[in-house]
Amino acid sequence: MATLIPALSTCARRMTAGERRLAQRLETLLEPDYLCWYDVPVGTKYQHPDFLVLHPRRGLLILEVKDWACDSIQRINPVSVTVLTPTGPKEVGNPLVQARQYAFGVKNLLERDSQLIAPQGHAHCGKLVCPYGFGVVLSAITRKQFDNTDLGEVLPSHLVICKDEMTESTESDDFQERLWGMFNVEFPHTLTLPQIDRIRWHLFPELRISQGSLFEQAATGEKVEAVGDTLLHVMDLQQEQLARNLGDGHRVIHGVAGSGKTLILGFRCEQLARMLTKPILILCYNVALAAKLEQLTAARGLGYRVVVRNFHRWCIDQITHYHVAKPVEGDGFFERLVSTVSNSVERGQIPRAQYGAVLIDEGHDFEPEWFKLVTQMIDPVSNSLLLLYDDAQSIYGKRRPGNFSFKSVGIQAQGRTTILRVNYRNTNEILDCAYSFARDILAPVDAEEDGVPLVKPEMAGRHGATPQVARLSSLKAEAKYIAEQLSWLHKQCTPWNKMAILYKAGFVGTEITHALELMKIPYDWLKDRDSKRFDSFRDSVKIMTLHSSKGLEFPIVAIAGLGFMPYKEEEAADDARLLYVAMTRATEHLLMTASKNSVFVQRLSRFEKSA
Repeated sequence: MATLIPALSTCARRMTAGERRLAQRLETLLEPDYLCWYDVPVGTKYQHPDFLVLHPRRGLLILEVKDWACDSIQRINPVSVTVLTPTGPKEVGNPLVQARQYAFGVKNLLERDSQLIAPQGHAHCGKLVCPYGFGVVLSAITRKQFDNTDLGEVLPSHLVICKDEMTESTESDDFQERLWGMFNVEFPHTLTLPQIDRIRWHLFPELRISQGSLFEQAATGEKVEAVGDTLLHVMDLQQEQLARNLGDGHRVIHGVAGSGKTLILGFRCEQLARMLTKPILILCYNVALAAKLEQLTAARGLGYRVVVRNFHRWCIDQITHYHVAKPVEGDGFFERLVSTVSNSVERGQIPRAQYGAVLIDEGHDFEPEWFKLVTQMIDPVSNSLLLLYDDAQSIYGKRRPGNFSFKSVGIQAQGRTTILRVNYRNTNEILDCAYSFARDILAPVDAEEDGVPLVKPEMAGRHGATPQVARLSSLKAEAKYIAEQLSWLHKQCTPWNKMAILYKAGFVGTEITHALELMKIPYDWLKDRDSKRFDSFRDSVKIMTLHSSKGLEFPIVAIAGLGFMPYKEEEAADDARLLYVAMTRATEHLLMTASKNSVFVQRLSRFEKSA
């Protein structure tokens, strides 16, 4: 069975009868290695062919579907068709011309990439590495009816599939023969998986990933040869299918660290921004993550349609905008803040249904009361909620009891829950280091569909440098060593903003900043409330706490002061979870330093290196 994107169950309602029938035949009569996209915008011009079919040994095929009956076609020529409609005659473009234009557009787009061009010595040297074709599906006209008219003078017979050639009784071989008879040129080839990913990267810009982060795409005009490891640069098929299948209602995605949850959130946000009239709210817990998401939504031109806040900042905005008395600051302020907002909503001072959709990143950091409050903010007409969750990254003491259910907090996601198990962010070596360190506290736990599972991450197969634990004589030596390593990497053409230094205790951060100043390395120390100043585009090393790094990622991560963890024996499990989250922020290189011994240092002894 072929892969149809979006799934037929998701898009069937917006299909014509003919499109639906063709989709059913594509799905059932083609093998699993066929990929078929229905009505998905292609390229930066967002063209919408009805169907795009890709096969590694056949090539690319564009199909346009028309449900015209014979007697409804009044005139047809190579450019246009006059069709009789319930409101009278209507002139439309010739569907074959449309399909040809889409196919040539795809060909020209892909031929800009040198890695998708046939090499020297190939019969089609300098041309697309795979064949391409186009055709028309006349879903209400039989082959006999077609042959008895002059339609064949404008629509060549071999470029047309008729009604009786796509029935439930049609044989797979006959159907496929019709499809691939639409190619003017055929030649032996086999697309590799990296080539297929590159094709998807070009065809669907919304699937591109720069660092695995929300909305990040290559800048317009970027040389396609500069695209590196495609495993990191495009959603995988499960992620794409999931992103395109997200329909109405409440959705929950449980995903391991680095599985692309935030990327899917970004894709969904862009979709909703085109559909909804009310604003969209993106919520998270971390201040730095909120700052980054806000920058990136603005960079994508969505700032006026999308509100991005960390949860408590959103609460303050609500009481400020609706003139609610602010609770007294001090111990327990944030609890009083949430209660104030909830009570104000209850009595109608703060209105419900303010947003067309609510998207929650890092939902494992949210308290049940927060979910109950936020779900009231969704317009019941659109009723759109997306919650991203990974219980393994719950580092704020909010781990759910075994009987917790999303239904109990107003999230109606039964039957609409998905689990993402593959970690694409980290190399195998980094993930192996992080998971082996925290294995005892991250043992997989199953749960009812409406509950919270703990999912073991699976490796995506990308390799890199082995993480290192450098043993040094003092904390000052740790800071100096990290500064030297980052300086060396910068000389190897790594920008400063691709690097981060993480720590837990404040005195470690102080020592780090001194070392960077001595070496004249630009940095942003995002301590405490300074996290809201997080700017991923500023070319500086980011220095932040382990907690503040949550939800972010950097190619190069250094974790200082490992020997000072765990600070207290009773906090060992929480600190181990925190360190696991910090380690999985690194996409390429992970360096940890220690100047004293600890349980954590011993646990990572196989990664030790004398500095």
